[in-house]
Formats: sequence, structure tokens, C-alpha cells
Amino acid sequence: RNHLGETPPDGYLSEFSPAAAGLVSSLGQSLKRGAMLLIDYGFRGAEFYHRDRSTGTLMCHYRHYAHPDPLRFPGLQDITAHVDFTAMARAAQSARAEVMGYTTQAHFLISCGLGVMVADTDPGMTLSRLKTTSAVNRLISPSEMGELFKVLGIGRGIDPPLQGFQAARPLALEPEGYPYGSFVTVAFDNGNPIF
Repeated sequence: RNHLGETPPDGYLSEFSPAAAGLVSSLGQSLKRGAMLLIDYGFRGAEFYHRDRSTGTLMCHYRHYAHPDPLRFPGLQDITAHVDFTAMARAAQSARAEVMGYTTQAHFLISCGLGVMVADTDPGMTLSRLKTTSAVNRLISPSEMGELFKVLGIGRGIDPPLQGFQAARPLALEPEGYPYGSFVTVAFDNGNPIF
């Protein structure tokens, strides 16, 4: 059964990473005061285990060649899979750490002041400015890394909002009406939480 208690259809494949959840739980337990950011490509659980994603998210990369077969070039290729951010948030909460925010990489970086940083570059340095602008575009563009990569903030003993989430568009870790867990999406307005 999946996280919603549904039985997946015959032939459904997906990844499951108890080691990742264990790592986040362990880090959450050892965190006395401070925050950690988990940044990777992935989805909340409802999207990660969606019926339409029936072959999972595993992807292999060999010399700019992407394919789904992890046995094709053993030892020579990178093998990746997306992160289930809901599972990571649950693991953090089970360690009594607080979920401080969840948003896209684009919104996180813009909320951290990336646009101001680019605007402050020397306009006389045209080549440098073009390279910086190109790199920033890759980081925040929806067709590049901006929407695919997500940022999960986990902390303990610090007051919200955590920089990067204070003006970012919050994402829900659970679908509306989800019967399990206790996630709250929090947005901030001038440093004040809006529930």
C-alpha cells in the first residue's frame, strides 16, 4: 500500500529509501539548535507515488546519455532517483525537529536575494555578467532547475521565518484532506506567520 493506503496497480514500480529517512532522522536528533537545508530534485509524497508515475523516478546517466537501465553500464554511470520530501519531513518530525519550510529552489533563491546579488554585479563586466545571468537562469528557470529542485528546511531551537522561506511561495507537503501526519503550510508576511 502507498502513503494514502491505496494498493498500487499491478506492475507499478517506485523507489523507496529508508536510508534517506534514517539519515534525516539521525540528523534531526543530533541537531540541538540550528537549521539544515535539504535541496534536491523530488516531490511531495502524493506526487512521488502518483499512479501516473508507474515506473518510478530512477534515471541513469552515462556520458550525456540518459536511460532507465541501472544494469546497462555497471560502475560507469550515475544512477539517480527523486526525493520523497514528505518522507523526509516525517523523519525530521519523528526526531522532534521542526519543518521550517518547503518550496521550490527558484522561490527559495529569490527569497534569499539572488536577484539583488545579480543586479549588484558590475555592468561594465559584460562577459562576467552574462555568465552570471545564464547560471542564475539555470537555477531558477521552471524549465531548468527552478521548479524541479525543492528545498526543505528543518530546524530546532530557532525562530521562524528561516531565510529563504520568509517571502517564498510555500508548498504543501501533504495533499488537502490527507488523513495521516500533521503538516502545516506556513507563509510569512513581514516576519509574521499566516496560517
